[in-house]
Amino acid sequence: MPEVPGLQSAPSCWTTMCQDRVAHILLAVGPDLYLLDHAACSAVTPPGLAAGVSSFLQMAVSFTYRHLALFTDTGYIWMGTASLKEKLCEFNCNIRAPPKQMVWCSRPRSKERAVVVAWERRLMVVGDAPEGIQFVLDEDSYLVPELDGVRIFSRSTHEFLHEVPVASEEIFKIASMAPGALLLEAQKEYEKESQKADEYLREIQELGQLPQAVQQCIEAAGHEHWPDMQKSLLRAASFGKCFLDRFPPDSFVRMCQDLRVLNAIRDYHIGIPLTYSQYKQLTIQVLLDRLVLRRLYPLAIQICEYLRLPEVQGVSRILAHWACYKVQQKDVSDEDVARAINQKLGDTPGVSYSDIAARAYGCGRTELAIKLLEYEPRSGEQVPLLLKMKRSKLALSKAIESGDTDLVFTVLLHLKNELNRGDFFMTLRNQPMALSLYRQFCKHQELETLKDLYNQDDNHQELGSFHVRASYAAEERIEGRVAALQAAADAFYKAKNEFAAKATEDQMRLLRLQRRLEDELGGRFLDLSVHDTVTTLILSGQNKRAEQLARDFRIPDKRLWWLKLTALADLEDWEELEKFSKSKKSPIGYLPFVEICMKQHNKYEAKKYASRVGPEQKVKALLLVGDVAQAADVAIEHRNEAEMSLVLSHCTGATDGATADKIQRARAQAQKK
Repeated sequence: MPEVPGLQSAPSCWTTMCQDRVAHILLAVGPDLYLLDHAACSAVTPPGLAAGVSSFLQMAVSFTYRHLALFTDTGYIWMGTASLKEKLCEFNCNIRAPPKQMVWCSRPRSKERAVVVAWERRLMVVGDAPEGIQFVLDEDSYLVPELDGVRIFSRSTHEFLHEVPVASEEIFKIASMAPGALLLEAQKEYEKESQKADEYLREIQELGQLPQAVQQCIEAAGHEHWPDMQKSLLRAASFGKCFLDRFPPDSFVRMCQDLRVLNAIRDYHIGIPLTYSQYKQLTIQVLLDRLVLRRLYPLAIQICEYLRLPEVQGVSRILAHWACYKVQQKDVSDEDVARAINQKLGDTPGVSYSDIAARAYGCGRTELAIKLLEYEPRSGEQVPLLLKMKRSKLALSKAIESGDTDLVFTVLLHLKNELNRGDFFMTLRNQPMALSLYRQFCKHQELETLKDLYNQDDNHQELGSFHVRASYAAEERIEGRVAALQAAADAFYKAKNEFAAKATEDQMRLLRLQRRLEDELGGRFLDLSVHDTVTTLILSGQNKRAEQLARDFRIPDKRLWWLKLTALADLEDWEELEKFSKSKKSPIGYLPFVEICMKQHNKYEAKKYASRVGPEQKVKALLLVGDVAQAADVAIEHRNEAEMSLVLSHCTGATDGATADKIQRARAQAQKK
């Protein structure tokens, strides 16, 4: 804080203020006032201050930090705004002795200003009025400003000084003719069985003020502290309601509930003497929090049940607080505490056993925390706390039981960082599900770890597959890839998988051959399949090499003919294709030749092979080349109903009309026979 000019000893008085959400200090040095913040000190002068002031003896800021009161050595009390820009009033109390205490008394009803000044055995209330109100104190007291008044504490008494509420004033002032006062008198006379009750009631009804009278009695009951007076006012309100057709009961019921709660907490065993206004300002949730902090759990639960609060906001929350307090009782065994908590809480909604276990762990009771976690139904809440308590293996078991793979992965990564490699792998071997999930993780993140896992488990089949994937994923040099495949073949032999081992060896041979072809012919051969390699050779004009490759890798004749047929058609080398078709009898027949030629839109070449197609596929070949008439003749010759129907489906327009008639006549003749 900055230095204050002329301050050689303690200031005569000072107070804290809050302006624009910034804390300030106002202090008095003789006749001068200084306002301090974290960076500067500035002198201030209250406007309209009476002359002759040589010292400020006391100062007070209002409950809302909006007003300021200064007590001077001349006996004057200056009241104004906390910003020291406006004077509200000034009062001469004719007492120059420094007061023991000075506080503001809030007046929520009238919004007027009032300051309470206390000396040894005297109390004075001052404000805008020319005269103050004085009270004699029996013993030394202490003042506490509050929301709606001032509490006065002494060694033996506790009093509350506040402005009388409007409803109470209207009902209880002398000779009051307010509707609430008349209704209260009517109810009293009714209890005495006096006819005056009817007179009072008629008077209220004639003025049309019965609803107002009922409301006044309800409001006045809320501000009363004595239960007998509360009951009297509520009985009067209930009496008046009986003569109203449509008076909403909500305010009456709510007031009865509020007063029952207030009377319970005002009991001297509890000692929370809230006023009705303070209770409404605090809200029931804050009141419950205060009861919980005082460990008044039974009363808090009774209030929740009485007001029918939702369990999550009421009973469940209080029971959770009770359980957190229970785990701190170290004189009780872990087993007994856990059993008592579970018996009390059971499956109460909104209660988290993991939170209670965390509190137990924070108190150094790890075993109790573990026992409490057994009652937690959500594994997602159990596992993190178990990891925090360094019970990783138990956490892994709980995660696996939950079936949540994300939770299992979380524990596995924690275990990996916590344990050495050997212990980690041994832990995984005892948990097959965890081991399987970790393998999946390693396949994407840690391939070397995956290899170690397969070696440790003597899983040669998976190890061989690992080497196969590694030969394609990481290695670029042909020598490295072949070495990886050789390791895979060895692993497959150990796993007694002859097929996989032979296939791997064939792949090694293919890779070496493809490298040799690239060196001799150029172009791209590596990583092509056997079929693609043959096709590429044919397209490159290396027919003999292609045939040799087919023999080396035992490609069936039918497959080789298909590959060569497709490749030559793609090259549109029709002459070579014709030579190839005449080299020997086609193992795939000649219909594929027709189909491939038509696919390349070469009807001329297709017709060459249509004549060589066998009888069972002749019709289809002729239809492919568009010779519908000849196809019809062949179908009629074969007397095949399916073939004749196929030809008819290809007959279109007038051009094929004669052919269609011809087929129809042939079908008719066949049916006659």
